[in-house]
Amino acid sequence: MYTVGFVGLGRMGWPMARNIVAAGFPLVGYDADAEITVDFVAENRATAAVEPADFAAVDVVVTMLPTGRIVREALLDWGDGGIAAHLQPGSVLVDMSSSEPVGTRELGGRLRGRGIGMVDAPVSGGVEKATDGTLAIMLGTDDAAASIERAVQVIDAMSARIFRTGPLGSGHAMKALNNYVAAAGFTAGCEALNAGREFGLEPEVMVEVLNSSTGRNFSTEDTFVKHVLTERYDTGFTLGLMTKDVGIAADLAEELGLPAPVCAAVHARLRDAAEGIGGSRDHSAAITHWAKHP
Repeated sequence: MYTVGFVGLGRMGWPMARNIVAAGFPLVGYDADAEITVDFVAENRATAAVEPADFAAVDVVVTMLPTGRIVREALLDWGDGGIAAHLQPGSVLVDMSSSEPVGTRELGGRLRGRGIGMVDAPVSGGVEKATDGTLAIMLGTDDAAASIERAVQVIDAMSARIFRTGPLGSGHAMKALNNYVAAAGFTAGCEALNAGREFGLEPEVMVEVLNSSTGRNFSTEDTFVKHVLTERYDTGFTLGLMTKDVGIAADLAEELGLPAPVCAAVHARLRDAAEGIGGSRDHSAAITHWAKHP
């Protein structure tokens, strides 16, 4: 059994780390919020980390953090040289955050110079699938089979399916593009609901029709039913993170020299909602802002 270090015990990271512990892996856990670290260790058979040196005996480090910049800071800049300064050659970083593909490649190159492997393995499925260990994983790496084997053994504890997407950074590129497509469906659906409500249509009837017709997508089938119609607005995925992910997709298209006007428009709409109601709000609450500010 490899010893696993898990960095980022938030709404997604907590259940993911718990599933790793349940699979029998010794785990060292860390969150920037010290109380969360203490609570996690108290509820699970895990060891708390308080500084980078606490990861010295770790074979596989998993990061589940808000941005690629924070991942790089944790690995290279935190404390006395970051976590990477204390890892042994042959250890592996598994970045499951929604990071920028170009930044992932740069970080992988710096870690490779220290004998540390890297796999980008962002997830899809939300808190529900993180909890039951059935996340979909998009895995990219340039490293040898040994690094992949270590990473996959740990990832298996959290996932139902792993998609090999290609070289390092390809997993993060695929995640950003997937989230862009999902956000486009969500944004279009919200605009349709708001327009229909203004015309006099009942939102419940609209969602039922959409889900029985060609307009159905994940948002109409899940988010609208569970969170928009009920006004719960608690999917576990913030508006700020959705905006950031669509921004990554837009930046990727720009770096490749490809026109992506729809992506740019979706990003602008999400950014407007995040500025209006706050990026910390659940993304499903964006419909309330757009209803008032069409």
